[in-house]
Amino acid sequence: MIKVLIVDDSQTTLDYLKYLLSLDKEIVITGIADNGKEAVELSQRKPPDVILMDIHMPQMDGFEATRIIMERNPAPIVIMSASHNVKDTDVIFRAMEAGAVALANKPRGLDHPDHESSAKELVQTVKLMSEIKVIRRRPIVKRKPEEREPRPESLFVKPTVSPAAIRVIAMGASAGGPPVLQAILSRIGRTFPAPLLIVQHIACGFMEGLIEWLSQTADCPIHLATHEETLLPGHIYFAPDNYHMGVRNSGRIVLSKGGPENGSCPSISFLFRSVAEVYGANAVGVLLTGMGRDGADGLKLMRDRGAITIVQDQASSLVHGMGGEAIKLNGAMYELHYDNIAPALLGLVNKGESWINIRQISGGMHHGK
Repeated sequence: MIKVLIVDDSQTTLDYLKYLLSLDKEIVITGIADNGKEAVELSQRKPPDVILMDIHMPQMDGFEATRIIMERNPAPIVIMSASHNVKDTDVIFRAMEAGAVALANKPRGLDHPDHESSAKELVQTVKLMSEIKVIRRRPIVKRKPEEREPRPESLFVKPTVSPAAIRVIAMGASAGGPPVLQAILSRIGRTFPAPLLIVQHIACGFMEGLIEWLSQTADCPIHLATHEETLLPGHIYFAPDNYHMGVRNSGRIVLSKGGPENGSCPSISFLFRSVAEVYGANAVGVLLTGMGRDGADGLKLMRDRGAITIVQDQASSLVHGMGGEAIKLNGAMYELHYDNIAPALLGLVNKGESWINIRQISGGMHHGK
């Protein structure tokens, strides 16, 4: 049984969530709280497998409750919200930075036409997140990007064969992605000589809030991609909700409607495949934390076409599903801690000068001693 703690200051929402989750025989509700302070206490007395956490509550909000729970008695926390405005989403993504594992729209009411699909999505999220093994978080000490150093186990090496001129970076992330993207993008400056294309799996409606949140710490302009937009160096483009993102030979973005691929739309594999076909060896593919296998086969195709391919390592990933699948397919040349991905990219786009390799995967690029 999956033990769930529900936290929301609306009695109507609490009653509806209790009803909704009780319909699934694999889920049992072990606690109800109407504020963050009570949630912290209940999570210690009756440790749940998943916490559904509202963000705006009296006494203690969802961000502060998430921070304390992840420092004292960690559990997978799913932030719930019915609001997509930038002011609210800023707090939501701070909660994810503090350790929340996922973001979900509050399910629609029984009289809403999307009720069935939103209810199904929430139940599926609860089940998937219950499988994640979270760890205790230390209190976050903020440091400026320029103060961050590569991790001490890193080795500075120089490829024996200079990579081709890098014209584009393609990146994909799922569960646990937003804080990792923040860490990477905050170290990519405006003079970065290539565009970055990113697919982040996230609940519908929150992409613009994510972009706004990431823009607070990134120097590069970050855009929600538009169809036929011209790619520019030093610019970052995110795939919008429900559109696959690809590229043309002309250096323009292509957005297309289509069914889910690997269960997702936008799909990371779709992006990687398109970049592989257009840019070949003049690209870098990066697959970050996430559940499932989206992006794994696409990364393999990128490698087969001569691109440099990187996955986030297991130690720094919330979930090593996608990266692990890419490794099984021999699609990854390097496995790096997320702290070292930005320095690696900076080195690669600067004609392969000293970049970071923590652990080379079997069959990857050979390096000099």
